[in-house]
Amino acid sequence: MATKVRSRSSEKQQIRFKRKTRIRSKVEGDSEKPRFSVFRSNRHIYAQLVDDLKGVTLVSASTQEEELRKKCHGTVGGAKEVGALVAKRALAKKISSVVFDRSGYLYHGQIKALADGAREAGLKF
Repeated sequence: MATKVRSRSSEKQQIRFKRKTRIRSKVEGDSEKPRFSVFRSNRHIYAQLVDDLKGVTLVSASTQEEELRKKCHGTVGGAKEVGALVAKRALAKKISSVVFDRSGYLYHGQIKALADGAREAGLKF
């Protein structure tokens, strides 16, 4: 009889997905106030503004883009730059107010820096 082997990372991931579904049940974006969704990997950080009613991404940015790739990676400084870039692109499309979706990540470190960078650049949430 084989026993199921569980790794620590998969348990952490399952906990984050539970937290994410709880958050997503309360947070929804539309064209006037889109959802500011965040994803963090070990190397990079990604952010996008999503209209959930149409199922369309309105604006996106990440540390993998050409202009940010050379400056910074998935660090706190990189996250702040991505937040500012998303805010700049959103304001260009006349989007000034969003709903923040931290995707189950704790509001600390890179996620907080991303939100602060977006707020400093002019987004309201």
